[in-house]
Amino acid sequence: MPQSSEGVPHQESERSDVVVVGGGNAGLCAALSARESGARVTVLERAPFEARGGNSAFTAGIMRVVFSGVDDIEDLVELTDWDRGNSDFGSYSRDDFLHDLARVTEFRCDPDLASILVDESLPTLRWMREKGVGFGLSYRRQAFEHQGRFKFWGGLAVETTGGGQGLVDALTEAAGGMGIEILYGARAERLAHTGGRVSGVEVRFGDELREISADAVILAAGGFQANTEWRTRYLGPGWDLAKVRGTRYNTGDGIAMALDVGAKPYGNWSGCHAVAWDRNAPDVGDLRVGDGFQKHSYPFSVMVNARGERFVDEGADFRNFTYAKYGQRILEQPGQVAWQVFDQKVAHLLRDEYHIREATRVRADSIEELAGRMEGIDAARFIATVAEYNAAVDQSIPFDPNVKDGRGTRGLPLPKSNWANMLDEPPFEAYQVTCGITFTFGGLHIDERARVLDVEDNSIPGLYACGELVGGLFYFNYPGGSGLTAGSVFGRIAGANAAVDAPVPVAEPSAV
Repeated sequence: MPQSSEGVPHQESERSDVVVVGGGNAGLCAALSARESGARVTVLERAPFEARGGNSAFTAGIMRVVFSGVDDIEDLVELTDWDRGNSDFGSYSRDDFLHDLARVTEFRCDPDLASILVDESLPTLRWMREKGVGFGLSYRRQAFEHQGRFKFWGGLAVETTGGGQGLVDALTEAAGGMGIEILYGARAERLAHTGGRVSGVEVRFGDELREISADAVILAAGGFQANTEWRTRYLGPGWDLAKVRGTRYNTGDGIAMALDVGAKPYGNWSGCHAVAWDRNAPDVGDLRVGDGFQKHSYPFSVMVNARGERFVDEGADFRNFTYAKYGQRILEQPGQVAWQVFDQKVAHLLRDEYHIREATRVRADSIEELAGRMEGIDAARFIATVAEYNAAVDQSIPFDPNVKDGRGTRGLPLPKSNWANMLDEPPFEAYQVTCGITFTFGGLHIDERARVLDVEDNSIPGLYACGELVGGLFYFNYPGGSGLTAGSVFGRIAGANAAVDAPVPVAEPSAV
């Protein structure tokens, strides 16, 4: 079937074997998998072509994956002699991944879904590479040079070439090459339900409403983070004030359609992935800047609120394991803002996003002068906080950004557990941040075949789901890089099963 860049489907696409709702990483992986299994596939992307890709297009492209060493990395990345000679990749085992998922979600993650995510992570990335997705090493985000070698930390080493936009482009190109039709500006509004099974989708193209029938529908339309009313209803007061990191089109449509046909709500509906985000970023994501508004080098900072007081342990863990929950902590502060403060000892460690033109930053040669430039800060209390912090730093332990070095503070009511350095080497820099919400954790319940379950835990015939609208994987927090991997893993599973699960004929009533 032809790939369409925009508008109403060709007449031939009024029926398809499999319809995928959502054109991000999860949806496109589902489409490729279904097509690979022989199905005719139509993808419905609510956004116009120039805004395609959902949240996936806004990501850095880092993917958490099990690997036993350099050989597994080479299955994904073409390593140079320089890479091999100057890098320490380590390993990231199945047990490591499962343990990280369990501990950051306070052992609430669905064990069956978690096991599938972990076990299928490497095979799925290998499959994606076969489909044309490029992978590289995440030097700029997940490795620091220490004693002449780059060491990858936090269990992450691999990212997609070109980041999230590169991932979407590669998957879209692969879909076109396989004859998958992608319709842009196509908002799915309702699931058709015939003979006890999902039988298609009602789709709006501008002012026109059409129905595309199908043997199976795969929902991959993201969470509800861009729906202000739902955020406030489910996440709670104050969440209407959060900025949306990614696409404006993830408003919970897929979840709502599934609930309307009896799907079971599942997972952490009051939880979400939310991070430190530039205070003056737009209310929704800007693809020109992408993930550049994030500010993730805070483990090397002193982070204070408008009262001039610290409110989190900046060095509690690697950034990968705290960043997705600290956005909420920032939202809870006066004015929903905070400042990350650095000195020149760590300036070279700041990630690329700190150097963009749009960053909200101030710079000064003394803490007192810096305080005068930090908008809305209680300057006197901030100066006192820095003095108390500097006096508490344990300088007997060497600083090492690649490990949890134990270089912390002593005697403070709120400690900094790792990577504590005195703020004493000017010039000083401060970056103002607020809360940026990435995606919501609550969603639909799926089984091991990615079939959507109803409130009695029976599968709904003809309905599958993958991506951010799947509930049960993440609670309270999130291990970095897991979202894209989960979307790919369950997208591949959903596509394969949707393609082979033919409708069960309705039996004729027997004669009496």
